[in-house]
Amino acid sequence: MILVNFSHPLSADQMKQLETLLGEPVERVVEVHSQIEPDQPLAPQVAAMVDQAGLSMEEWQNAPILINPPALNFSAVLLIAELHGRMGYFPACLRLRPLNGAIPPRFEVAEVLNLQSQRDSARRRRA
Repeated sequence: MILVNFSHPLSADQMKQLETLLGEPVERVVEVHSQIEPDQPLAPQVAAMVDQAGLSMEEWQNAPILINPPALNFSAVLLIAELHGRMGYFPACLRLRPLNGAIPPRFEVAEVLNLQSQRDSARRRRA
């Protein structure tokens, strides 16, 4: 599994949680800087973020990839559209959740969101 991380780096504990949830190891983590310039158009910035991952078209289309999206909602939605275009399907995405009462704030792995499955289910509900 390749984790392409467009957010904060994951801790060792979060990586263990993720691998337990996946039932397989994360073989490679690709860290991508996702800071944006708010005064500039966002779509080209997001496309450049995806380019920074350094994955080939073959990897985008064939490798097992998990995405940790950026926290900024507009960046995240454009990222999903960009990735769907490159991959040909919606990628699986990591969801973190805050630990209640943790000081300083900490997050744990909540689930892996299967966006393609969600899309397919929604298509069946259209009829």
